[in-house]
Amino acid sequence: MQQRPLTRLDQSQLDAVVRRHEMFRNARVGGARATLSFFDISGLDLSGRDLAHADFVGASLRGTNLGGARLDCAAMFATDLRQANLENASLIKTDLRGACLRGAILVGANLFEADLRDGTLAEKDRDGSLRMIHVEAQPAEATGADLSGANLTNARLSGAMAIHTDFTDAVMKGCKLVRATMRGANFSGSNLEGADLSGADLRGACLRGAVLTGASLTMTDMTDADMEEALTDDPVGRVVADLGRPLEDLLREHILWVGTGGAQGAALDLSGFDLRHAPSLAHNCLTMLRAVGATLYGLDLTNVQLQAAVLEGADLRVAKLQGGDLRGINLKDAKLNNADLRNVNLRPLYFDEKRSMRSDLTGARMRYADLRGGCLREVTLAGADLSFANLIGCDMTKADLSHARLFGAKLERKALMDGVILDGVAGLKL
Repeated sequence: MQQRPLTRLDQSQLDAVVRRHEMFRNARVGGARATLSFFDISGLDLSGRDLAHADFVGASLRGTNLGGARLDCAAMFATDLRQANLENASLIKTDLRGACLRGAILVGANLFEADLRDGTLAEKDRDGSLRMIHVEAQPAEATGADLSGANLTNARLSGAMAIHTDFTDAVMKGCKLVRATMRGANFSGSNLEGADLSGADLRGACLRGAVLTGASLTMTDMTDADMEEALTDDPVGRVVADLGRPLEDLLREHILWVGTGGAQGAALDLSGFDLRHAPSLAHNCLTMLRAVGATLYGLDLTNVQLQAAVLEGADLRVAKLQGGDLRGINLKDAKLNNADLRNVNLRPLYFDEKRSMRSDLTGARMRYADLRGGCLREVTLAGADLSFANLIGCDMTKADLSHARLFGAKLERKALMDGVILDGVAGLKL
């Protein structure tokens, strides 16, 4: 095995290569695919550039700024990406086998179906025989990397080394992590639904609040792992069968109770129930429903009516609430991470000229929630965590955001102009 020397490029030389590659990507005359295999471009700036399908095999990008860059389908086999900035970069189906991501920043990066398995680099000698090329880390290594909020859906990390790596809130559905070494890694709030963790080393890992439904954990070493509030295939509290009657019948009675002002039918109380396997509740009238601490993870609640409902402490992560009427709802301390809340109505519920009920989301966890086009007039979001949430097009007139967390949230300045309470807000940048 031998070390292959790298050719150093400066920023102007790199810019020229990237310009030709972008011309190639746009099918313009004079364009050429970027072939940067075994080049040293460490510490240079490639932020926001289109480098999809480029060749970086064996190259050094140590400390390179790739923030927001497009690297889809790029060849990054055995690439040195230590301390590189890949924040919000797109790495869809990128070949990262044998790459070194130690200390890299991949916050919000999209690694859908990326390949981070083991890799060994070789090239042909003049006589046609294969010669091994020395790289520092043959298994893909992400030790100490920050992948919080990254999309790793269907990514392949089998055999990868990711000790003390931060996967907080990462979407890792269907991710292949067979025999991966992830001691002490942080998976808090991550979605590992359907992931294959067979034979993986998760000793001392933090899986607090992680989703592990449908995950394969055969021979997985989880010694001293923190599993507090982790969602598995085991029921959380009571199941629908414990209701004693079909949920459809109880819903009809609840609708009758709402329609007659309580004179007929019966109010529905689903507090503490695990509704993950319940029939669809989309388009249903659930006005004044009581479901304190219920598990509604991933449910389809599109266009649902939940006026004056009490869902305090409920788990609504990844739930579809698009177009829902949630006026006057109580969602204190609810989990709404990654929920679809587009065009939702959270304005106060008015009973008459003097009486109204504000929607209360005090302390709600809404990281990465999609609230585009929603009406949040006078809503109470005190102490809520809206980090990385999408608030574009929201009406936030007189909303209470005191002590809320808005790190990385997307919102328009005009949404905060009309009487919004911002005392003690963290992470707000306009």
